Amino acid sequence: MDTSGGGLRHGILNLAIADVDELYACYMPFVAGGGLFIPTRKPFALGEEVFVLVELYCEPDKIPLVGKTVWITPPGVVTNRKQGIGIQLDNAAELVARIETELTGLLASDRVTHSL
Repeated sequence: MDTSGGGLRHGILNLAIADVDELYACYMPFVAGGGLFIPTRKPFALGEEVFVLVELYCEPDKIPLVGKTVWITPPGVVTNRKQGIGIQLDNAAELVARIETELTGLLASDRVTHSL
């Protein structure tokens, strides 16, 4: 499947994470290298490249990210989860470490997230 330039077709997605609870809900620790769930109504295909500007409550500046779609929650899911996509982060080890530090003690929680 050719995904070159696919993310540009959708533009840049924005993800504003206002607090630790929303960070917990969006973070996908089960994705290799870390992942983020991004609520969106735009259609994406698995494997499609995605460009995201993340506004993280604990960081002073927006963080530009590139990732690959590895999760899709379509509209009307019976579980009432938000529609959106999950992306596997590319070259974001520093950000993933920062997120996991912010979520210390919560990662083992059984609270519901946007993805699981």
